[in-house]
Amino acid sequence: MENVLLVTASKKSADMLIDLIHSSGWHPDRILAAASCSEARRRLIENNVDLIIINAPLTDEFGHEFASYACQNTLSGVLMLVKADLADTVSERVEQDGVVVVTKPISRAVFYQSLHLVNSVRHRIYALQKENRQLRQRLEDLRVINRAKCLLIAEKHMSEDEAHSYIEKKAMDFRQSKRDIADEIIRSFD
Repeated sequence: MENVLLVTASKKSADMLIDLIHSSGWHPDRILAAASCSEARRRLIENNVDLIIINAPLTDEFGHEFASYACQNTLSGVLMLVKADLADTVSERVEQDGVVVVTKPISRAVFYQSLHLVNSVRHRIYALQKENRQLRQRLEDLRVINRAKCLLIAEKHMSEDEAHSYIEKKAMDFRQSKRDIADEIIRSFD
């Protein structure tokens, strides 16, 4: 884990949470602190953050709105610390967004497990997002290649197999990708 954003209203709770983070075996590159949700939003704009720990309530709002906002607008894992009597109510509001709610007071063991849970979910999301980007790129490449094939069929009167072979052969001959050759074909007919 690289960067942690710690959102808590008091310096005392910030120091306690920093101690918990370090004693749990986590050693982030940076721990950024914010005393309010508005300050935390500014920090998110300025920095890439891997984990957000929210110690509710905060000075300007309770914190569940910010937790949902962070989950919807970043890839950060979000851990929210809430008093036990409010945990169920807060969980109902933020659970669908991916916020992990933990009751206070918190033990080192529960905090450690929660950090690992949030971190593993965050890694899974990163992997899925990477796979999604790769699939989108492949679909875009296929779309461009198919458009080039259609142009070859329409303009050069090739069959689909001939157009496909033509693009593959040019890609091998010029040591370029089929997408690059397809782009050149499209440009030549425009």
